[in-house]
Amino acid sequence: MEAKLQLQEELKRINQWEHSQKDLWFWEKLGRLPFQVLDKLTPKMVHRKLGQWLDELGSYIQNGGKYLVKKENILERLGVTSLEEVPHLPLETMDRVCDELIEARVTFAQLQGAATGIGGALTLAVDIPTLLGLALKTLQEIAIIYGYDPNEKQERVFVVKCLQFAAADIVGKKAILEELTSFTGQRERVFSELQGWREVMMTFRDQYGWKKLFQAVPIIGVLFGSLFNKSFMEDIAETGKMLYRKRRMIEKLKQWEPDV
Repeated sequence: MEAKLQLQEELKRINQWEHSQKDLWFWEKLGRLPFQVLDKLTPKMVHRKLGQWLDELGSYIQNGGKYLVKKENILERLGVTSLEEVPHLPLETMDRVCDELIEARVTFAQLQGAATGIGGALTLAVDIPTLLGLALKTLQEIAIIYGYDPNEKQERVFVVKCLQFAAADIVGKKAILEELTSFTGQRERVFSELQGWREVMMTFRDQYGWKKLFQAVPIIGVLFGSLFNKSFMEDIAETGKMLYRKRRMIEKLKQWEPDV
């Protein structure tokens, strides 16, 4: 078991990361283009695909849909046979497996963005739902790495909130962090507050949609598609790792608390 002081130090670093997420970056400032203009510029085919994925996201929250992942491969990487064993693993083991997974997923997303950038708007309509599906899969795998079961509805809610956090602006990030902070102790409250899950897709469009328009230009879209997908998956994966890692560290620290 990790030393209490080491866990507290790691937790402090994550809190610093959360604080850094409250700054508004240059890209996000540009992303606040008038929504009406963005609607006109975004191909109708892309709008249809976003709407279709929105419906699938609702299905994922309710029953997992086609996006649920198998635990076996992740558990094998961790060197255990059941999810119940994972919380007892050293944090270093979880972090190592998580970093390996993130590297593989980011590379895959980057290659996918380059490939779909060749055909412009036509292949862009394929890239968006595929990228978002990969993001869901990656977040679920990170959940398993830190000992949480995405087969449970409450964990699927947490996954969607992570996805929403990665795409949110400064105001949204602050609100979501407050919700996720209470997740460890008052889960029921978080579920009741998940009324705006549809904002995940709308926020994605508002913050990233205009960037994806560059990918709609044939050939040139290869570069933009590759860079965007890489950046998007890095943000998603970092969010998942930090937030799930924080939950695991808090639960490990509770083991040091005296019984009342």
